[in-house]
Amino acid sequence: MLPLILASAALLVPPLAAPLPALVPAAAVAVAGAARGAPGWVPPVDPPVLVAPFDPPAHDWLPGHRGVDLAAGSGTPVRAAGAGTVVWAGPLAGRGVVVVEHDDGLRTTYEPVDAVVVEGEQVAAGHLLGTVGDGDVHCGHVPRCLHWGLRRGRDYLDPWRLLHPGRAVLLPP
Repeated sequence: MLPLILASAALLVPPLAAPLPALVPAAAVAVAGAARGAPGWVPPVDPPVLVAPFDPPAHDWLPGHRGVDLAAGSGTPVRAAGAGTVVWAGPLAGRGVVVVEHDDGLRTTYEPVDAVVVEGEQVAAGHLLGTVGDGDVHCGHVPRCLHWGLRRGRDYLDPWRLLHPGRAVLLPP
């Protein structure tokens, strides 16, 4: 009976290709934005107010929301969610985009951003990447927002989980 329970649980919560890195406990999120250079993950804008959640499509070629939108007005400071190397900082498809590659193979993306960082620059968690720019409006009914994305290889992941990892639940045998 135990394999049946585990198989059922696997259908409910699909595993990631690899585990997410050390995450900031949910209780620490309120102060994480102020802790520049602190280990772990911090919100890219302060306060982190979710206006559109991660909603990936069933197949790669279908439309979907491959990141989260955080409330942020034009000019709002945008910070690196984790330590890494800036691999892109510039215009892309009509808006400013910053991409940070982290040591664990994750990449975080931020848009629209008027970057103050350059490609190759090393950043710590909380390092200023730029400000929310005036590029293409992505948020629909919200005048401005920050679109924050997370990828491991070609797989899109939910960046909100970096700040709110949830908690593990043990199933009885």
